[in-house]
Amino acid sequence: MGGAHLAPHRRRHRDLAADENGAVTAEYAIVIMAAVAFAGLLVAIMRSSEIRAMLVQLVENALGSAG
Repeated sequence: MGGAHLAPHRRRHRDLAADENGAVTAEYAIVIMAAVAFAGLLVAIMRSSEIRAMLVQLVENALGSAG
């Protein structure tokens, strides 16, 4: 008798947990899309010859001052 009274509560808890699983999946998808967009931005920046030359000069200066 007591178990039948608790069944709707357990069912609601299970349904809420299932809803959260979908939210977590959506959050992962958003994070992955943001990471891909950031990687694309980095690729676009690194294709610029001015940026590449500036970074090479920065590394050479850092190595020159360290030694």
